[in-house]
Amino acid sequence: MSFIADFHIHSKYSRATSRDMDLEHLEQWAKIKGIKILGTGDFTHPVWFKELTSRLEPAEKGLFKIKRHGLNGKSKNGNDLGWYTPCFRPEEIRFILTTEISCIYSKNNRTRKIHLIVFAPSFEFVEKFNTHLGWLGNLKADGRPILGLDAKEIVKISLNLSSEAMVVPGHAWTPWFSIFGSMSGFNSIQECFDEYSRHIYAIETGLSSDPAMNWRVADLDDITLISNSDSHSPQKIGREANILEGKEISYSKITEAIRLGAKAPKSNSLRLIKTVEFFPEEGKYHYDGHRVCKVVFSPQETKKHKNICPVCGRPLTIGVMNRVDELAKRPEEFKKEGAIPYLSLIPLEEIIADAFGVGVGTKTVDREYKDLINKFGNEFNILMDASRSELERSTKPEVAEGIIRVREKKVKIEPGYDGEYGKIKIFSEGEQKGYSKQSSLF
Repeated sequence: MSFIADFHIHSKYSRATSRDMDLEHLEQWAKIKGIKILGTGDFTHPVWFKELTSRLEPAEKGLFKIKRHGLNGKSKNGNDLGWYTPCFRPEEIRFILTTEISCIYSKNNRTRKIHLIVFAPSFEFVEKFNTHLGWLGNLKADGRPILGLDAKEIVKISLNLSSEAMVVPGHAWTPWFSIFGSMSGFNSIQECFDEYSRHIYAIETGLSSDPAMNWRVADLDDITLISNSDSHSPQKIGREANILEGKEISYSKITEAIRLGAKAPKSNSLRLIKTVEFFPEEGKYHYDGHRVCKVVFSPQETKKHKNICPVCGRPLTIGVMNRVDELAKRPEEFKKEGAIPYLSLIPLEEIIADAFGVGVGTKTVDREYKDLINKFGNEFNILMDASRSELERSTKPEVAEGIIRVREKKVKIEPGYDGEYGKIKIFSEGEQKGYSKQSSLF
């Protein structure tokens, strides 16, 4: 049995997040997306931690589920998500205790800004962990606290409290806040974590890189690559995710699967078998550039311009592709033998919007999205599993064709840069009209 997990999200107590990032909305959207295990995010925030302890109850060891108090599909704030009436009963969602911490500190004469994901085995661990961090910084200010603490100290504190705790560098390549970021990062895991490097088993690829880009960096050969949404709204969970396979789930089984990665024997009761990725070009920091001047460069173009914006003369924001090139010892076409495979997807709403030639937030897209979800049960079923014939019987031919094209990676993307998402196109201008005529004929 396989299932999908998204370990890195945020709550409504983080900055720039939706007020709907509460447990009920998260659970409902996990079902809509087809996610079985969801990170709680933000367990360091005292109000969110109180909600977690009062609203969750133990399920499998180290995993939790929402307590039932007659909510009948409604969230505590009264918002009704009752349109979701799939043809089969969705799985009950499990939560795993996770948080993200922003470490801003000076090391080797440079300011470092590193984001870390912490996996916690129990509420008891979280309580002790929060108490310790509370002595060092303000946990109330943000769901993702900012601490003037060396990244390795987070690993040290975690492991001193429990050998089952796990720390993973988040969105490892983004320029401003990551372990390899061009603006404030390091050139290796060893350089960042020193003697605690042996306790770093995985990194998160982030939206602007995919596993193939990471395979080029030989120093990451023994590091597991995981993918998560880092979502700030319920609708965005699962935009990147992990696919695990096995007979039993628990906190220890999940963290073991991450630690072992591709080295996990097939006999293991739980293994990480695939990751779900953005097309990395769609990420906000794939290429180099300067958003204010609308300048976007490939690494080769940046080199020609000596990292300077030709419009205003200021330094360019060096993106993920350039940074990978800098640290890589292998060519772009390198394929790592025995690596965990991955697939690149585009969210269903974006596919529908492109197929109809309208915006993502329109009623047309919303209506088609809800209809498809109820027919197939969840979004991942549609994006990954439904056959062409099933899709063609259930939706407009241009939508079915769009889904198939995404699976086959037949897309065109203007790469994202300097905080600007990439622009992705599945159909050429006006091409959808041919499918619309086909639909009207039949």
